[in-house]
Amino acid sequence: MRQPDLGLKVADLRQQKGLTQEQLAETCEVSARTIQRIESGEVDPRAFTLQCLSTALDFDFMEDNISNENLWLVLLHLSSAVPLLIIPLLVWSWKKNQSYKIDKQGHAVLNFQITMLLLLFLGGFLLMLVPAVFTFLGETQVDIGLSIGLFEIMLICAPMPLIFIGIFCTYQGVVNAMRALADKPVRYALSIPFVR
Repeated sequence: MRQPDLGLKVADLRQQKGLTQEQLAETCEVSARTIQRIESGEVDPRAFTLQCLSTALDFDFMEDNISNENLWLVLLHLSSAVPLLIIPLLVWSWKKNQSYKIDKQGHAVLNFQITMLLLLFLGGFLLMLVPAVFTFLGETQVDIGLSIGLFEIMLICAPMPLIFIGIFCTYQGVVNAMRALADKPVRYALSIPFVR
């Protein structure tokens, strides 16, 4: 892992463990200023310091573990085109301890996937209501002759939200995969932050 991602990950893990920079420095047998400089991205730690950080923070910082980071990022983002949640969850849980980018972008993909799944369930529920509404309207408005026209309109319009969600998920996945490859920040619109 390279700077500045390495420094951000060290700071994030240190805070999760409730350690101060001084406590981490003492554990790694380096100065607190060294930890500050690593976290701010000013320096790359030596191999010994990197190994000590790995041990103290229970995270593998070794660079060879993320040799295919871009491949995993693309897979992670393109998996959001089909909101099944299992693919990004597996990739994120398997690679989150090896790459800061995969960890952070995995949160974004999972939040987007959960949000879209909830919307799909809501859309499916509304789609199941169409026959009930038609039955109700068919019984009350047979004399007027609106039931057949209304049924056709409802039949055409009912699956539209599901189709739009599918197109939106595909668009978001492709755009964010390209943004990740270009090392730009990823953005998933309409995403509710379930996973932090």
